[in-house]
Amino acid sequence: MAGKLKLYGFNNLTKALSFNIYDVCFAKTPAERQEYIAYIDEQYNSQRLTNILTTLTDMIGAKVLNIARQDYEPQGASVTVLIAEEMQLPAGETQLAHLDKSHVTVHTYPEYHPGTSLATFRVDIDVATCGVISPLNTLDYLIGSFDSDIITMDYRVRGFTRDMDGHKLFLDHDISSIRDFISPEVLACYRAVDMNLPAANLFHTRMMVRQIDVENYLFREDAGQLSRQERWNIERTLRREMLEIFEGSER
Repeated sequence: MAGKLKLYGFNNLTKALSFNIYDVCFAKTPAERQEYIAYIDEQYNSQRLTNILTTLTDMIGAKVLNIARQDYEPQGASVTVLIAEEMQLPAGETQLAHLDKSHVTVHTYPEYHPGTSLATFRVDIDVATCGVISPLNTLDYLIGSFDSDIITMDYRVRGFTRDMDGHKLFLDHDISSIRDFISPEVLACYRAVDMNLPAANLFHTRMMVRQIDVENYLFREDAGQLSRQERWNIERTLRREMLEIFEGSER
């Protein structure tokens, strides 16, 4: 989003991005599934998630005001970051509070599925900003920060601002699809579907990885020891799980 639109006074547009990813893993035994959950829970603990969110905050040009983080038992973590686009602390007795209050949150859900050889790591990230800040330029970074097999994204702009002539603006930047803010190199790796309501400034995109390399989805399993039939069965199991999550219905 190159350049800034000149606006009059306070901009009360609220821009909300909901970013959800699913990472699917094949773990053959219950013990391996438990081990995978423990591994992924440690890899994405609250400290690492905090680092991801603070980098995101820096990318959108905001300031961190407060961080709250928590790791959970038996697994999972949450981080909430209060951010602001602008903070004014003038000299003298008068102190002005920060403007354009916003927040970023992340929650993780490592879990395995009874009766199957699959485990799933789900991450939910929500970014809510006020004013001219938009989180859309962070999408490549977020996708690359996780092993993102399935991604669902929602972007909504509410409120309004005014231009210098006093005309109301209900959107202060161009957008026809969330995909416009993802690099072609990243998009090439995914199948993407849009469901957009431009009149309501509501945009939805979901993506699923195109290629499955079985070796990248095995946990504690030697791909070299698998027969061609076993590899095919595992790939079919993984693909079915991804399609059900992507389409939002069981097959």
